[in-house]
This record gives sequence, structure tokens and C-alpha cells, in this order.
Amino acid sequence: MEIVKRTLAQQMELLLKGCVDVVRPEDLEARVVAAGREGRPLTVKVGFDPSAPDLHLGHTVVIRKMRHFQQLGHRVVFLIGDFTGMIGDPTGKKSTRPQLTRDEIAANAETYKRQIFKLLDPDATVVDFNARWLGALSSEEWIRLTAKVTLAQILERDDFRTRLEGGEPISLHELLYPVAQAYDSVALKADVELGGTDQLFNLLVGRDLMGKLGLPPQIVMTLPLLEGLDGVEKMSKSLGNYVAVQDPPEEMFGKLMSVSDPLMWRYWTLLTDLDPGEVASLQKSVTSGARHPMDAKFSLARTITADFHGPQAASDAEARFRTVHQRRETPEDVAEITLPASAEPPQLVRLLVSAGLSPSNSEARRLLQQGGVRLDGEAVSDPFATVAAGSGSSYLVQVGKRRFARITFS
Repeated sequence: MEIVKRTLAQQMELLLKGCVDVVRPEDLEARVVAAGREGRPLTVKVGFDPSAPDLHLGHTVVIRKMRHFQQLGHRVVFLIGDFTGMIGDPTGKKSTRPQLTRDEIAANAETYKRQIFKLLDPDATVVDFNARWLGALSSEEWIRLTAKVTLAQILERDDFRTRLEGGEPISLHELLYPVAQAYDSVALKADVELGGTDQLFNLLVGRDLMGKLGLPPQIVMTLPLLEGLDGVEKMSKSLGNYVAVQDPPEEMFGKLMSVSDPLMWRYWTLLTDLDPGEVASLQKSVTSGARHPMDAKFSLARTITADFHGPQAASDAEARFRTVHQRRETPEDVAEITLPASAEPPQLVRLLVSAGLSPSNSEARRLLQQGGVRLDGEAVSDPFATVAAGSGSSYLVQVGKRRFARITFS
């Protein structure tokens, strides 16, 4: 990754872009100045507990901030919590979180690494695992470490206090999570720790522990929790309002084109590298009528898709989107499926599964009932619909807005 030369003001503008909490901005500026004067990079730490294998764009808000530090020449540590993952981060949880096995953690960590390098420079990213130092602590060292943190301090966390007041059980190992995460900062001698706004408490414990152990306290920077495609709830796979990092280019582009105009500016700020001034200028041009909002949205979808799949894939995805959604044409690269002819008309449900347009019969029925299936351009909603399957019969099947297949019987 090419190191971009900027003035101090420009550096601070990039680093503070999109942040919610910064403890403290003046300390960050002082360390940036000192790093430049001494010719040493800052150590910027972000911890990820590999509790699930897939990342979505909500996760990349923090990863992109890591990239901003990289662009200024700083040392970024992508810390995989293979030790803390066995505890399970209790942040925001109303009950004890299931503990992961070492095999689950290892598998998820490998998937994470493949995904983060779509944004981060692999040559400039340090990937580390916190079992390296947390697993090496003796019982005596753990006792000395926990003596630096009070129970009252830990119970200041909203989720712990709420569970305690509500009579919900809190396992002792959960109380150790903030302490373990804090010690990560000590072990790495972190200058900066990044996290979502829900991590503020844990990050501040790290800052406090570093001071008690005689180290310069880390600067704490939090990023917002990104709204999903619905513009209301936090982006989440369980809510279906997400864009996965591993979504194919056409899927990613199409999902991004579905965001509302107001939400678009939030995505421009948090999911691209545009400077705040550039985002403001673009928004002003749309507000004044000098630029159409749809043009800005196409640019957003193209920019984000290119980050994860490359410029050519983003351009191809845009061309397909315009063909299918703006000109209402059938794309040229429709999958061709040939099935044996039959005198007995097969159910459309089975054809959707055979063509790979649905993972199961039940999902195919749901798609039909919700009006998400078209046969030769006509909507079909009957879950028991059949089609003629004589030799030479052919149908263009569309599921949703972006999936097509031509099924021919022979």
C-alpha cells in the first residue's frame, strides 16, 4: 500500500473521520506528531473474536479505519482472540455466550484473514493471536493482573449491571473478558485501540490498566454500528439487512443500490475512503440539483464493490444492473440448464431447486408465495404451479431481481 503524505491537519481529518468516541483527540495528535518526528509508526490494535466465519460491511467500518492508519504508514495489528474467543465476548448479551472450541476458532480465524485482506495490505498488517501471551500467564500472574481491576469497575458495564439486577446469572469467566482484552493492549504496547461503540467500556479498561502498569495509556477510538439496508436496525445476518464481504459482485452491487438516499451518505462516510470534505461536496452537489442522487448511488455501489472485487468486476456488475433494472432487459450471461423432457408436468418448485435458484423446496415455495419468481417475464405466485416439459420446451426463470436461468427440456 502506498503511503500517502499529508499535513498534520489532513492526517487528523482522515483518522477522526466517522469516529464517535476519541479518548483523547489531543493525545492522538501528539502521538502522530511524535511518530513523524521519531520516524516510528504507531501501533494500532483491533481485536476480533472469531465467533462466526463471515464478515459483513458493518464489520468493515473498523477495518477501514485500520486501513486509514495504514495509509499514513502506521503499524496495524489485526488481533484474533483465540484465547478470549473461548470466553465469548459478553458485550450486549443477556445470557452467557456459548464458548467456542479451538477447532472452531481456528477455522473462523482463517476465514477472517482471507476477508480482511480485501481492504488491508497483507504486507503491512500484523496478524497476531492473543493466546500467545494470555495462555502463557501463570495462575499467580492472573491473580496479580486481576488485582489491578475492581469488581465495582467491571460492574459499571451496562450489560453486567442489567443482568445482575434482573437476576440473570453471570459466570465468573465472563468478568475476566474485559481484563483479558485490556492485557492484550499491555502485551502489544498499543498506542491506539479501535472498536465499535459497544466496545467502549472494554477499550477504556485497557487504557486504565496500561496506566496502572506504567505504560502510556492507549488512545481509544470507537466507530458507529452501521445501519443495515433497511436503514433502521444494525446490520446483521440474522435480520437479513446485510451485505456480506463475500457476496458476489452483482449481489453486492444490487444490495447497495437498494439503500435509501439519506442512508447513502452514511455509507459514503463509513464505507469509503473519501475525505469528509469530499463527501460533503458530493452531498451538496446532489442537494443543489447539480447531480442526480441516483448517479451518486451508482458511484457508491461501484466504489464499494471495487474495493472487494476489483474495478472490472464492479464495472461488470454495474452494467448488468443497468441491463436488468433500468432497461428491463435480460442479461446475456444467463445460466443454461437442460433437463430431461417429461410427459408429466413437473412442479415449478422442483425446477427452481434443480436450476440452483433455490436451496430447497420449502424456500422455493416461499419465493413463489412472496411474488419473487417470474416465468418468461410473468409473475408466478402459486406454490403448486407446474410447467409443460415436452421436448423443446424452454423457459426463462427469474428469482428476485438478480438471478436468472433458462431451463430447456430435451
